[in-house]
Amino acid sequence: MQKALNEGDINLFRQYFLDGHPYDQASFFKEQQEENRMKIYTFLSPEETADLMEHIELNDTEEYFSEMDPRFASSVLAEMATDDAVDILNEMEKEKVASFLTIMDKEATEEIKQLLHYEEKTAGSIMTTEFVALHKTSTVAETMKQLKEEGPDAETIYYLYVVDADKRLAGVLSLRDLIIADEDTLIMDLMNEKVVYVTVGMDQEEVAQMMRDYDFLAVPVIDFQKHLLGIITVDDILDVIDEEASDDYSKFAAITDVDSTAEENPLKAAKKRLPWLIILLFLGMFTASLISLFEDTIAQVALLAAFIPVIAGTAGNSGTQALAVAVRGLATSDYGAGGKIKLMFKEIGTGMITGAVCGIVVTFVIFLWKGELFLGLLVGLTLLITITIATLSGSVIPIVMDRMHIDPAVASGPFITTINDVISTMIYFGLATFFMQLLL
Repeated sequence: MQKALNEGDINLFRQYFLDGHPYDQASFFKEQQEENRMKIYTFLSPEETADLMEHIELNDTEEYFSEMDPRFASSVLAEMATDDAVDILNEMEKEKVASFLTIMDKEATEEIKQLLHYEEKTAGSIMTTEFVALHKTSTVAETMKQLKEEGPDAETIYYLYVVDADKRLAGVLSLRDLIIADEDTLIMDLMNEKVVYVTVGMDQEEVAQMMRDYDFLAVPVIDFQKHLLGIITVDDILDVIDEEASDDYSKFAAITDVDSTAEENPLKAAKKRLPWLIILLFLGMFTASLISLFEDTIAQVALLAAFIPVIAGTAGNSGTQALAVAVRGLATSDYGAGGKIKLMFKEIGTGMITGAVCGIVVTFVIFLWKGELFLGLLVGLTLLITITIATLSGSVIPIVMDRMHIDPAVASGPFITTINDVISTMIYFGLATFFMQLLL
C-alpha cells in the first residue's frame, strides 16, 4: 500500500486501502507526510475520506481539513455523521466554519446548523439527527418498509423510538421485537412506553453516566416539550468518556487543558500550565515564610530541618491518595449523601492507621540513625497528625467543591500537596517549639 501510494498507482492503492478497517486506514493516513496525504485526498471519494476522518482523534482533524481543497473538505463534512461533523467544526475558527457551510449542500448545512447552536458538552451537541422515528399508528409491515428506506442512513436501528402525531417521544421498540411480530400488529401495541431519555441541555458527563448505568447502546434526546430531537449512541459516549477522563487528568495535574499534541507550541503549552503554577508558587512562598518564623527553633536544633522534606512529602502523598479516591467516587457517582460522610470517616481512620505506622517506623529509624529518641518521637507524632489531617483534607476538599458545583478535579494533586505542606510545617515546628527543652 505504501509502495502504491509513493508510486501514485491509484488503482492498486485503492484495492489495498479500501480492504482495511477505517481505523487501520486512519492509522496509515496519520503516518504520512503532507505530500502523501494530498495524494490520498485525490485517490479517495468524499464518502471514503469521511469514513477515514471519523476514526481520527478530534484534535488532529483541523490540520487535515485545513490542507484539503475547501470544496472537497465541505463534501467530506457533508458525508460524515452529523454529530461527528459538528465536533470537527467546533474545533475550527468561526470564519472557516462559515466558509465550509457556505460551500456545503443545503440539506447537510441545515442538519449541521441545528446541532451547532447547542452549547458544547451537552446532550444536544453530541447527539445525531440521523435516526429512524417510528409512528405509533403504523403496522409492523409498514415499519419494515420504512426501515429498508431510512435504515441505511441511520446511525443505528437496534433501538427504535416511537413518536406520536406531534413528534413527541411515545415509546421504544427493539429491532428483535419488531422482526418477530406479526405484520398486521400496530407499533403502539409492541412498544414499551417507559422510555429512559435525556434532555437536550443535559451535561454530556451525566449522559455517559446514565448510559453506563443502564447499559444502553443508544438513548433518545428530547426538548422540554418531549419532542424527539435526536439520539446519542454508545460510540459517541466512548468519545465523551475519553474526553472527560483527559479533562479530569489535566485538572488533577493542575493544567487548564492537557497538551493536545506532541508538536504543540511550547508557548501555548506553557500558558496552559502557568496559572496554577503561579498560584502554587505563592502558596510555596507562604510555606517558606512560615519556616522563617521558626528560625530560632531551627537554630537551636539544626537537625530539625533535615526532616522537613520527609514530613511534607509524606503528608502530600497521603493527601493525594485520598484525593484520588474521592474524585473518582464523585466522578462515577459512587457516593450518595450518606456515602460522602462515610468516606470522610473512613479516610480519618485510614489516616490514623497509616500515620501511626509511619510514625513508629520513622521513630525507630531516627533513633537508630541519629541516636535521638525524642526527635524520633517528635517526627513520628507529627507524621501521625499530619497524615490524618492530609487524608481528611484530600477527601473533604473535593466533596466541598462538588457541593459548591465546582469541578472536584480542580482540587488537584499539587494544590492538596501545597496546602498539606503549610499544615505539616506549622504542626512540626509548633510541636518542636513547645517541646524544645526536651530536644536540647
